[in-house]
Amino acid sequence: MALVEDFPRPMACAACAVAPSAAQIAALVPPARLMLSLPSAHCAACIATVEAAMLACPGVQSARVNLTQKRVSVEAVATVTAQDLVAALAAVGFEAHELDPGLLSSTETDRQGRELLMRLGVAFFSMMNIMLMSVAVWSGAEAATRDLFHWISAMIAIPTVIFVGQPFFRSAWASLRVGRLGMDVPISLALILATSISLYETAYSGERAYFDAAVMLSFFLLLGRYLDHRSRALARSAAEELAALEVPRATLLVDGVEVVRPIAEVARGDLVLVRPGGRMPVDGVVVAGASEVDRGLLTGESLPVFAGPGTQVAAGEVNLTGPLTLRVTAAGRDSSLHQMADLVAVAELARTRYTTLAERAARVYSPLVHILSFSAFGYWMWATGGDLRFAVNVSAAVLIITCPCALGLAVPAVVTAASGKLFRRGVLIKTGTALERLAEVDTVVFDKTGTLTMGTPELVAADYPAAALAVAVALARGSSHPLAQALGRLDVVAADVTDLREVPGYGIEGRLDGAVVRLGRAEWVGAVAVPVTATYLMAGGTTQAFAFTDQLRPGAEAAIAALRAQGKAIKLVSGDAEAVVAGVARRLGISDWVSGALPAEKLALVRGLSDQGHRVLMVGDGLNDT
Repeated sequence: MALVEDFPRPMACAACAVAPSAAQIAALVPPARLMLSLPSAHCAACIATVEAAMLACPGVQSARVNLTQKRVSVEAVATVTAQDLVAALAAVGFEAHELDPGLLSSTETDRQGRELLMRLGVAFFSMMNIMLMSVAVWSGAEAATRDLFHWISAMIAIPTVIFVGQPFFRSAWASLRVGRLGMDVPISLALILATSISLYETAYSGERAYFDAAVMLSFFLLLGRYLDHRSRALARSAAEELAALEVPRATLLVDGVEVVRPIAEVARGDLVLVRPGGRMPVDGVVVAGASEVDRGLLTGESLPVFAGPGTQVAAGEVNLTGPLTLRVTAAGRDSSLHQMADLVAVAELARTRYTTLAERAARVYSPLVHILSFSAFGYWMWATGGDLRFAVNVSAAVLIITCPCALGLAVPAVVTAASGKLFRRGVLIKTGTALERLAEVDTVVFDKTGTLTMGTPELVAADYPAAALAVAVALARGSSHPLAQALGRLDVVAADVTDLREVPGYGIEGRLDGAVVRLGRAEWVGAVAVPVTATYLMAGGTTQAFAFTDQLRPGAEAAIAALRAQGKAIKLVSGDAEAVVAGVARRLGISDWVSGALPAEKLALVRGLSDQGHRVLMVGDGLNDT
């Protein structure tokens, strides 16, 4: 049932005017898309190295690394194989595997989390036991007792460091093989030197051993890495959420017979039946039937729109009231829903290219630590007249003390704490760099429905005739349409309307004292449409328009005012009708607004602002805003 006037809107965005023709597209050979997993990638330097290695391969056109998902997406000519790319990555020190898109990434993520947690538990157990031994040593035990405790500590510490240090050792070795000094190189050196020197001192009855320091260092570094892993795993990819909305099967009409087939077997030109309550499995044109369609996923429109013969519909939209027969124009990977998922995936790839403050510091910090350690070794060799044992101890102490434990632990700890507090307030942080990027924002782009407004219509206060209002409420209480529900909630005694009947795509009708009364679309009831969100009543030979507004979300005005006080530019972009968006913008004092925007057009607007040098924050409530 349609209770709102369907205003004309452009069928294509401005970008379509300069898009290549079908003949031009057909003349091009589409590139192959390959996806590889990168289990050892963990920092901005890894992104640069991997992408450079991929682009150096003949036939590769583009390469993007998603650090959150530990994947690289490569577009290349059809002759390039995954094996070629794996070999190129191996040459620069990265393990890679061809990724099966049909498999969920959660299995691998859970396995990595379990491995880190297991190593963390082993490190904690060993650390506590070695510290018990160290108490006896540092409290002045005799030489024989001290040596015994040192050997027991060694038997616990050596296998522990070998086992729990593997994530750091593998990463450090991969960096050294290609001439890089990542953060894990000084970490690995500190662990190895602390353990080796402690073993040497124990073998020669030395007074000091540092097994406790080596294992404690391992524990806290692993704790930081596990916290980082958990913060990444908290957020499921929005692209995967969109993919989950794809309908796997469609009901085809073959010679008038209904046949259920997988989407992969649906071709352009087929006839597809979509029943009320079903999600559109394909893009298509309505050839039969009338209904209302919920387009909130793709456009953010707050109210259902009318769909009849000739109406374009898209995969992911929901058919609400009546059966529709569609002629397929696009299915599967070519559908609007899949294209939106691709847009989201590309946006997520772009976000991971941001270099964090910790990563920028590590680029300078790691070489500096090694220079300090070697300088200390050289100085004490000269100052002590060649005492190798003392110089090595000092050099190792410098490495241990300056080991980037703070960077490895503090950064993920802060991100985890901040993310947890924000999550309790209803904000999910998908990547730790978002917190740093927020400090640079100068422009805030808001979605309307569900963000600045509640997404629920509210009847505009007006002097409506009591008799008309009573009839409208009686009809509205027989419908589930959002506008009807808003009317039905009014504290009004309803008229005695009988024989209620819903007309899909148009409205609801009944009888009052034997005469037909209707509530719905303007042309259906014979009313003159008004340029606002409204539903129309026909009763007693007259018509009455009931206007609605979208209720502002509590705190929206205060939030806009606070951002404006900070010097931020405010923009409103919505897929809703012009009159609706203009009304909300006027109530919030926003002068820069855009209506009728599709997801691709929102993306183009944000990219345009970014290209102009602005730091943009997009605020939305759903997948269509991602």
